[in-house]
Amino acid sequence: MRGLKYQLKSILRDKFCLMTFLLPVLVAVALNFMGSIDLSTLGELHFGVLKNDLSPQTVTWLERYGPVTAYETQEELTAAVKEPSTNVIGVKADGDSIKTAISGDELDIFQQAAATLPALYEQRAEAELVKVLTLERPDILESFQDIFIPAVLIVAMFMGCTFNAMNIISEKEDGVAFINEILPMTPSQYIFQKVVVGFLFGSLSSIVTACICFRLSWQNFGLLLALIVLSSFVAALIGLFIGKLSEGLMIGVVYIKIVMLLFLAVPILCALIGPSGPLAVICNIVPSQPAFDGIMALSAGNTGTAVKDVGILTVHCIVWFSLYILILQKR
Repeated sequence: MRGLKYQLKSILRDKFCLMTFLLPVLVAVALNFMGSIDLSTLGELHFGVLKNDLSPQTVTWLERYGPVTAYETQEELTAAVKEPSTNVIGVKADGDSIKTAISGDELDIFQQAAATLPALYEQRAEAELVKVLTLERPDILESFQDIFIPAVLIVAMFMGCTFNAMNIISEKEDGVAFINEILPMTPSQYIFQKVVVGFLFGSLSSIVTACICFRLSWQNFGLLLALIVLSSFVAALIGLFIGKLSEGLMIGVVYIKIVMLLFLAVPILCALIGPSGPLAVICNIVPSQPAFDGIMALSAGNTGTAVKDVGILTVHCIVWFSLYILILQKR
């Protein structure tokens, strides 16, 4: 128990660990309560005109397609059009028609709009006679919403790995690791002392995140809880491996980043590509893949797939635990 109290004190002193435990919860709150991100304004047209150059009717016509900004001088208008961070289309009077000016570094959609605008202006009378059917704007991020939430949960489960690895590395740098080598502890006692805090906090962070993001039945929530517990345990064990293999802080951070990328990249690519056959089996070697797949299956109501993924994670727990015990006994 004294070892666990020491680990808890270490967490309270380490602001990085506290931030990593709380970050997934904050992201889950943002995804759940702030709604989807509206990206429609990124494709909106913006026009720049000279003051008193265009008639009020023309300015009103332009405002139907996007906001119009009036500039005092030609230099100000030219600077706004050439500004790399904007896609402003300059519009000037050209007799009874209009002409446009762009810098040339805009996206293709804005360049095409600038080229089409004068012809559209000349045919504005005929265009007003055409009936326009306004369709409901699709949510750009809706199709990815089912991927965001499991990805946040994977990050929450990974926090135990980060804490355990950084904890062992800091003990090496402070000399505490030499004291641990002469203490009368069995390998199982050492693993329990090192795993339990990262495992518990990673599980707690994941459970809170899941409660915010999901509304599941008790049966499905039990399966989700099993996925969370097994994934957090595997992540905590992997943190022990990283801590043992790392000779210094910077090397440990590099290992953590590599493992984190694997934990996120493999399941997301599998969700987008949908591999089958031997490739799907190979992807399950990464522990986050069955966890991600099980969470996706539960959100879709497929309990059979979730049960299969729980079995795969159980095998991961046994293999990683046995491997670490074997390494400790040899040392």
